[in-house]
Amino acid sequence: MLSEICQGKSLPQVVKHITQEKINLYAEASGDFNPIHVDESFAAGTPLGGTIAHGMLILAYVSEMMALAFGQSWFSGGKLSARFKTPARPGDTVTVSGKIDSIEHKNGISYANCSLECCNQKDETIVVGGAVVRLVNNIPFCHPDPEPFASCHCERSEAISFALRVNSVKGSE
Repeated sequence: MLSEICQGKSLPQVVKHITQEKINLYAEASGDFNPIHVDESFAAGTPLGGTIAHGMLILAYVSEMMALAFGQSWFSGGKLSARFKTPARPGDTVTVSGKIDSIEHKNGISYANCSLECCNQKDETIVVGGAVVRLVNNIPFCHPDPEPFASCHCERSEAISFALRVNSVKGSE
């Protein structure tokens, strides 16, 4: 409910473990077979020293967090801006977090302005950015405390991940 969406509210964290298998699956779904992502021998000889995850894979996790927080409002009216700081690598555990910085009201429509950050297990920042979401009155807000929503969070998270995979595959046909 809109009354639960307020300035300073934390968004539900999304935590993902990056594996070479996930990177390869994303390459298949997206059609992006750049060797920096999929060829471990090639990537080892680059200044990066090994394969890295696709930036769009990491942004899919950011979008998952926004969808968990804002539901259909995110899908129908969300805007994301992001800056990559360091690559995500196989073996990394990536945590996406965010908060509502402000609520704006323009022409009778409410918008949530959010900041977001994606870090690895070493607390290195992978992505920073912001998002704006047009708020809809009947869309519930997921509470940042995952305990009351533990079963909902997992099912919704898996459904969103599946939808992202299906849409990626459809887009590459």
